[in-house]
Amino acid sequence: MKKSSFVAMLLGTVSGVLFALGMCMTLIAEWDSFKPGIVFGCIGILLGLITVISWRRMEHKEPIHISGKAILTIMVGIVGTVALGVGMCFSMVWGNIIAGVVIGLVGIVVLLCLVPLTKGIKS
Repeated sequence: MKKSSFVAMLLGTVSGVLFALGMCMTLIAEWDSFKPGIVFGCIGILLGLITVISWRRMEHKEPIHISGKAILTIMVGIVGTVALGVGMCFSMVWGNIIAGVVIGLVGIVVLLCLVPLTKGIKS
């Protein structure tokens, strides 16, 4: 494994865990930790951005250029992630399992659409 891949994997995992913990702290009312959850979530997002920037520099890649396709890809990722998260909340927090599974599956399908959107379909 290359050093850049290991660093990206490690930083990406830590940023994902911090973001997920922050969202749980924010959205689960019983924890009563809304403001610290916002802080943890923002730290997770910031660490994720640092991960992308450092990995691209270690791989000697060009900076990401903002284009229409990049914005569409980001929006599809956000919609899919939010749908999957809302489905999980329906199932686990609000006790509506059927709606949660349906919404979660829609989120998974939207996230799967990212593969052909980013990589394309080749024959």
